[in-house]
Amino acid sequence: MGRFAGRSQNKHFILWLLFIGYLVDYLDRMVMSVAVVYIKEDFQLDPAAVGAILSSFFISYAIMQIPGGWLTDKLGSRKVLIWSIIIWSVFTVFTGLAWSLTSLIVIRFLFGIGQGGYPAASQKGIADYYPLKERPRASAFLMSSNYFGMALAPLIAAPMILWLGWRNMFVVIGLLGVLLTIAFWVYFKPQNQLDSSSFAKKNSVPLKELLANTELWKITVMWFAAGIVNWGLASWIPSYLMEARGMDIMSMGFFAALPGISTGIAMVFSGWLLDRYFVNREKYYAAFGMLISGIFLYLMFTTTSIPLAMLYLNICMVFKSFAFTVAFALPHKLMPKKSIGSAMGIINMGAQAAGFVSPLVMGFMISFTGSYNAAFWFLIVCCLISIIAAISIKKSEISVQTDETEVLAQ
Repeated sequence: MGRFAGRSQNKHFILWLLFIGYLVDYLDRMVMSVAVVYIKEDFQLDPAAVGAILSSFFISYAIMQIPGGWLTDKLGSRKVLIWSIIIWSVFTVFTGLAWSLTSLIVIRFLFGIGQGGYPAASQKGIADYYPLKERPRASAFLMSSNYFGMALAPLIAAPMILWLGWRNMFVVIGLLGVLLTIAFWVYFKPQNQLDSSSFAKKNSVPLKELLANTELWKITVMWFAAGIVNWGLASWIPSYLMEARGMDIMSMGFFAALPGISTGIAMVFSGWLLDRYFVNREKYYAAFGMLISGIFLYLMFTTTSIPLAMLYLNICMVFKSFAFTVAFALPHKLMPKKSIGSAMGIINMGAQAAGFVSPLVMGFMISFTGSYNAAFWFLIVCCLISIIAAISIKKSEISVQTDETEVLAQ
C-alpha cells in the first residue's frame, strides 16, 4: 500500500496516468470515424446520416462541458474522472450492439455525456498536483494525448475491423475502461479530496462571474472556430482519403494516423515554445498558427499529388495545435485554482460544440455538392474567424483573481 500511496502523490506519474486516460478517451471516440465507413454500408446511410452519427456524440459532449466543469470544482477531480471513464466505457461497448440508425445516435449521445466530464477534471487534476508555473507546460503535454489518440484510432481500428468486424471492435475497446477505472481508483488520490464530503461543502464555484467574463468567451470563440477545423478534418479525413483519394482501408489507416502523430509531437514542444517565447503574447501565437493552418488546408485539397496532400494536411494540423495550446494554457495562468474546472468547461464547450456543428455541416455540404471542396472552404473560413477572435483577446482583463494554491505533490 505504501508503494501505491507514493505513486498517488507523484505528480509526474499522475500526469502520465491522465495522459493515458485521455489517450483511451480519444481512441474510444475516434474509432467511429473509421468504423462509420462500414456502418454506412450495413445501415445503408447517406453522408448526411453519417454526419448525424458523428455529430450526436459532440452535442452531448458539448452540453456536458460546463456542468462537468462545475461538478469537478464542486466534487473534486477524482470522482468526476472515475465516473466519466465508467460511463463512456459502457456506451463504447453498447455502440457495438446498435441495431439501427436511431439506436446508434442515442448510444453515441449517451457516450458523449460520459466523456464530457473528463476534460475539465483532467485539467483540474493538473491544478491539484502541479504548482502554478508548471501547469501550462503540463497541460500542453496532457493535451498532446488528444492527437496521439487520433493517430492510434485508425491504426488500431482498421485491422480490428478487418479481423473482428466493427461491432466486436467497439466491445473490445470498451473493455479497456475496466483497467483504466482500476488505475484511477488506486492511484489518483489528491490529498485535498480524501474527505469528499467536506471538500464539496467548502467549495464554492464563481460560475456566474466566469459566464460574464467577455475575454473568457473570446478564448471560447477562438477555440470553437479552431475546433470546427479540428473535428471536421478528424471526422471526414478517413472517408475523404478512401472516397476522393482512392485509398484502401489499410492505406487510409496509415495516412490518417500521420497528422495525429506529428501534431502530438508538436504539442509536446508547443507548451515549451509558448512559455519560452510568447509569454504575454499568447494570442499572436494562436493567430499565427491558424493562419498557417488555413493556408496549408487550401493546398491540401487543391493538389493532385497524394504525398503532397498528406504533407500539407500534417502541416495544417501541426499549426492548428497552436490555438489548442493557448486555449488550455491561458486559464491555468489567469484563473484561480478553485474555478479551473468551470473555466475549462466553458472553453472546451466551444470546441465540442464545434465537434457537433462541423461533421454535420460538412456532411450536408458533401451531400449537396457531391464534392469535398465546399466543405474544406467552410473550414478555411473558420480559420479566419479563429484568427479574429484570438487577436481580440485582451489578456489584462481575463483574470478573475490571482492565487497560488497549495501544491499536493512534488
